[in-house]
Amino acid sequence: MNIPDYYETDILSYFGDHTKELALYQAMFDRMSAVVPDASVKVQKSQISFYGRHLFAALSLPVRRKKDWPQHCLLVTFGLAHRVDHPRIAMAVEPYPNRWTHHVVLSSMEEMDLQLLTWIKEAYDFSQYK
Repeated sequence: MNIPDYYETDILSYFGDHTKELALYQAMFDRMSAVVPDASVKVQKSQISFYGRHLFAALSLPVRRKKDWPQHCLLVTFGLAHRVDHPRIAMAVEPYPNRWTHHVVLSSMEEMDLQLLTWIKEAYDFSQYK
């Protein structure tokens, strides 16, 4: 994964006192790096964005937390050419025709499974050609 200068400092600043979420992020980053090694990462104010040719995924601290979500979690966001109907998808919206944004709540290492990583890889591939 291509990381910018000051990445470590920016990550620590983004997560602040959210140490459990930081641990989740670091584990997810490692798994994503294995699946999309040519991707780039950029720490922003509201999210950590992942790029191929275009933005394909983001990890963020939930801003508007639903009451049934775990206390410590991350929101994984990724874009696909189609809607995925799956119990793990917390929300899916179509901001543009045939461009679906999906949100998955991530609260444990076990949830970083083949299914989630397949969606991430598909999002990366879609970002390369859209």
